[in-house]
Formats: sequence, structure tokens, C-alpha cells
Amino acid sequence: MMNESWGLFGVWWILWLLLLVGLIVLVLVVLGRGSQFQSSDEPDRALAELREPYARGELDDEEFETRCRRLREER
Repeated sequence: MMNESWGLFGVWWILWLLLLVGLIVLVLVVLGRGSQFQSSDEPDRALAELREPYARGELDDEEFETRCRRLREER
């Protein structure tokens, strides 16, 4: 009888351990994706900054398009 109780306890212990490991992996994956999202914002910010001199007339159409293409390639 004692062996059956210990076996059931062992199964529950393993399930809780797997749940804990799964939660840790989930948190690490979410944190890893968060850093990817932050780096993808950089070209958008650069494009926004590029639009300002274009709007002021400091860049012609060709120069603006060339720089936009370069920024999109960096993504």
C-alpha cells in the first residue's frame, strides 16, 4: 500500500515539475520575442526621421527612395 501512495505522489511531483519547466520556457520565449520586436522598431523610427527632411524639401524623390530602400533591406 505504501508503494502505491509513493508512486502517485511521484507522478504528481513530475507533473508539477513539468508545468514549472514549461512556464519558465514560455517566459523565456516571450522575453526573447520581445527583444525582436524592439529591434524591428528601429527601421520604422529611421523611416520616420527620414520623412522629416523629405517633407521640408531637403531631399529629392530619388534620394528619399534610395534611402528608404536601404532601410527596408536592413530589416
